[in-house]
Amino acid sequence: MELKMEIGLDQLIQAIKQLPAKQLIKLQAEINRTIPNRTEKEDFKNFLLQAPVFSEDQISLIEGARKSINTWGKN
Repeated sequence: MELKMEIGLDQLIQAIKQLPAKQLIKLQAEINRTIPNRTEKEDFKNFLLQAPVFSEDQISLIEGARKSINTWGKN
């Protein structure tokens, strides 16, 4: 059996708001299952934006070590 309906987005949102909690949970699970990779990309973006960063002291220490290694290899 197939049922097709054409309703506007606002009508759909109103219908969703009237669903009982258990059906809302099922709907959310179905939506999450059918929308591929969107959350994975957002999770990765958030991971990168929230990742730790080097302090100025750490950067200068790394630069000093890099200079030492570069001069060591030339001798």
